[in-house]
Amino acid sequence: MSKTAMTKRVGRWAAAGLAMVVGATGLYAPEASAHGEKSQQAFLRMRTIHWYDLRWSADKVKVNDKMTVTGKFHVFKGWPETTANPQYSPAFLNIGIPGPVFTRVESYIGGQFVPRSVNLTLGENYTFKVVLQARRPGRWHVHTMMNVEAAGPIIGPGKWVQIEGTMADYKHEVQTLTGRTEDIEKVGTAGIYGWSFFWFLFGCAWIAYWAMKPLFIPRYLAVRDGVPEEDLCSATDVKVGIGFLCAAIVITALSYWSANASYPVTIPLQAGVIGVMDPIPAGAPAVEIGLEQATYRVPGRSVNIKIRVTNRGVNPVQVAEFETAGVRFLNPTVYKDDTNYPPQLLAPEGLTVDDNSPILPGHSRVITVTCTDAAWENERLADAIYDPDARFGGLFFFSDTSGFRHVVPIGGPLLPRFT
Repeated sequence: MSKTAMTKRVGRWAAAGLAMVVGATGLYAPEASAHGEKSQQAFLRMRTIHWYDLRWSADKVKVNDKMTVTGKFHVFKGWPETTANPQYSPAFLNIGIPGPVFTRVESYIGGQFVPRSVNLTLGENYTFKVVLQARRPGRWHVHTMMNVEAAGPIIGPGKWVQIEGTMADYKHEVQTLTGRTEDIEKVGTAGIYGWSFFWFLFGCAWIAYWAMKPLFIPRYLAVRDGVPEEDLCSATDVKVGIGFLCAAIVITALSYWSANASYPVTIPLQAGVIGVMDPIPAGAPAVEIGLEQATYRVPGRSVNIKIRVTNRGVNPVQVAEFETAGVRFLNPTVYKDDTNYPPQLLAPEGLTVDDNSPILPGHSRVITVTCTDAAWENERLADAIYDPDARFGGLFFFSDTSGFRHVVPIGGPLLPRFT
């Protein structure tokens, strides 16, 4: 067999092998389980926005039905220095979903309507509410999310929501400022399709004219042989080019005039910053804590947090919960969750205290809180110990005998333990 024949045969074998690999890859296309929120750095999720008291109003809705996501969030005072924070950079309350499967109808922070960006104060707590309208059938992961300029999206906890029905039935009707009722899903679609098709044909006509003439190779050879470039185009070619140019200008001008006549009242999209939002009013803290030490025990997937707790209130208090990056560790002897929180983010018996007795008013005690669950690894929060600035952040929830909950932020260095 000649060398040329062998080369051709090897090429055919390589092409066949590549086709088999591509085909096998196409057959194996696993469904994405969520949005990849675990890929966000641990420090970004633990030391920025802490979402709590979250509620998704429904687990299953039909197309056109509305659902709400409500709750509170804490803007962590120990915000990473390497990340732009919402006190100085505009922030936008959003919902993380895989494309336009829901329509965000309304959003509120502290009871104020926030269709635009806002500023938030570090160390404060805020209430929020987002109203969504179901659009595309399927099973979707619905996250809370805060977009911060120069920092990107900060993803919160997510929950699976099932949308049933047919997308063809979707309607989103709004009343304009001039009193007209429009379906946002369909308004202007005829013009979009019509003009897109028209300009596609216009471009095809331009290409077809030149395709009927000698193209690249003959023109290249002519230029190489010294034919002046201006001789490559005839007088007819110049006239046709001018005709196409004039037609494009006239059509654009007429369509612009027609659009202005059809929609005489328009306003630009609003893109300013509303301002600083009002946080949840907070008086003097009834519970104060100070961090003594925090360690992550790698073999046991647990964080030990040694804190000094001072009760300045009028009722005895106990540690009920610790939350970080949306993962909740509960003290089962004090608090049980009934909010149907995403199970992968909930450790219902994940929190223990070395001295679980109530802390009396006016007293101070050093306790060690242990938060144990596979979520430290599954949610990739344990990666914090490998950061150049190995720190953690979270919220402690204390319950007093009257049933009131005290929210206390905490943060500091996190030391690893490998034994």
